[in-house]
Amino acid sequence: MKGISDEPQFSVGLLEGGTSLCDVIDNHIYEQTLSEKKAFFVADLGVVMRQHVRWRTHMAQIRPFYTVRCNSSPGVIEVLAALGTGFVCNNKSELELVQSHGIPSEDIIYSGVCKQMSQIKYAAKNGIDLLMCDNEAELRKISRFHPNAKLLLQVSTEASRQDSEFGMSFGCSLKDCRHLLESAKQLGVQVVGVRSLISNKCKDDKAYTNAIADARCVFDMAEEIGFNMKILDIGDGFGGSSTQLELIKNAVMPMVDIYFPPLTGVSIIAEPGSYFVSSAFTLVVNIISKEVVARDRDQAQDDPSPNDEPEFHYCMNEGVYGSFACKLTEMDIIAPTVHKNTCLDAPVFSSSLWGPSGDDLDQVMEHCLLPELNIGDWLVFSHAGACSLGQPLCTSDSATPPVFYIVSCRDWYEMQDTGVTQEAVLKNFSLVPYFFNACQTEAALSIPA
Repeated sequence: MKGISDEPQFSVGLLEGGTSLCDVIDNHIYEQTLSEKKAFFVADLGVVMRQHVRWRTHMAQIRPFYTVRCNSSPGVIEVLAALGTGFVCNNKSELELVQSHGIPSEDIIYSGVCKQMSQIKYAAKNGIDLLMCDNEAELRKISRFHPNAKLLLQVSTEASRQDSEFGMSFGCSLKDCRHLLESAKQLGVQVVGVRSLISNKCKDDKAYTNAIADARCVFDMAEEIGFNMKILDIGDGFGGSSTQLELIKNAVMPMVDIYFPPLTGVSIIAEPGSYFVSSAFTLVVNIISKEVVARDRDQAQDDPSPNDEPEFHYCMNEGVYGSFACKLTEMDIIAPTVHKNTCLDAPVFSSSLWGPSGDDLDQVMEHCLLPELNIGDWLVFSHAGACSLGQPLCTSDSATPPVFYIVSCRDWYEMQDTGVTQEAVLKNFSLVPYFFNACQTEAALSIPA
């Protein structure tokens, strides 16, 4: 396990007075305009905290375990750890990252459909005992290299099977669970709970009610075979709105009360990922090339713009192999805003946005309406925190864009009211007053490309 450094690993700008997110973006664009015009993120950690408070309000009986692969930036890990969440890690790098923040091994779940033997050994050596499993080959591998493991049996749901692509379906089917439980018993591996496989693309709250009913069947099977299971993981699928949380709560809690009442002693957990981080991050990118192309006839029929107007293709310094990796998981990307002074009645044109690779798959947005842009202009993408911060999917000249963390004074004081203090738990967290220069903001909006 990596030790925590005595020196803070990252700084967080404390926004005082009337300083806003837009002011922060303006300042950093000004700095980038004078240098290499690199893409960057601005992360509002106050949003992460408020999402936690919203979760605690609507889902008080369900403990969140944050899915690290969604966004592994250290500021997110640090704040969520301080707020008491658990963590779901998909590989050794994520396990090491979470452990470097001092997370107890009992608050870590090692997921992953196909785990490397060396990484199973690493989990065993470091006391990370909660592992997910959905097939016999994986079960035998775990029994050999981590005999003390405590397994969550990953059970597929109807919703997950419908969402599976290319005929690939993960999770053990309900009819195959008994065989897998019997195999675990023969191998001497402990099974402690069920993890319902619900896709983050699922929009139907009934998927949760069906999953809980199925989980009760698996719990009954396990009891017959001799296991005493105590964990129900209702999986992912959470968006960022309080309305959706309320809908899921209204669907889940009555079923939990029926099938897993408090007297059973079963702990209910969930795996919100994008819920915590999507709206907390803003991505700012630069236009690096521009091309005028002939308009697509089919697209032009649905576009109110005159058909004789040009269509623009823009390349940005980030694409789907980097900060827009969420496109590969079919997550929605909200159309960007343009960071420059434009007239309110400025004409807009059909535009497509591409990454820098030159690959046909590196298309970030197929169609959006934007004013005509120039090379060197900046685009601002909100809700950019999910599946955007990790290792790039291909080798590139540029590293992952830097993250500039901020928190407002109000959010910081509210965080302290929850019992989170910089001195006690945020050991990697250096809080510094954010310096806002109005002259730089004006310059950032007016410097020509």
